[in-house]
Amino acid sequence: MIVNLVYVALGGGLGAVLRYLTFLGAGRWLGGGYPWATLTVNVVGSLLMGLLVGWLMRRGGTGEHLRLFLGVGLLGGFTTFSAFSLDFALLWQRGDTGTALGYALISMAASIAALFAGLALMRAGA
Repeated sequence: MIVNLVYVALGGGLGAVLRYLTFLGAGRWLGGGYPWATLTVNVVGSLLMGLLVGWLMRRGGTGEHLRLFLGVGLLGGFTTFSAFSLDFALLWQRGDTGTALGYALISMAASIAALFAGLALMRAGA
C-alpha cells in the first residue's frame, strides 16, 4: 500500500510541475485572453490517458505500478479532465450512452455551479 502511494505521489508531483510549465509556456507563446493552457492540458492529458489505457490493455492489464504512476499520479496531477474523459469513454463503449451523456452534463454543470458557490461563500465571508 505504501509503495502504491509513493508511485501516485511521485507521478502527481511530476504532473503538477508539467501543468505549471504548460501554463507558463502557453501564456508566453499564445498570450492571454483565452484559457489556452487549460485547454492544452485537458486535451493532451485525455489523449495520453487514452494511449496509456490502450497500451495497458494490450499488455493484458498488467503494469499496476505504471498505471498508478502515469495514470493516477502524472496525468492526475497534469489534468483531472483525463480521468473524466476516461470515465465518459468507458460508459460510452459499454453502450451506456445515456448515462455517459448525463455524466458529462452533470459533471460540467455541477462543477461550474460548485465553483460559483465557493466564490459566493467566500465573498459572503464564510
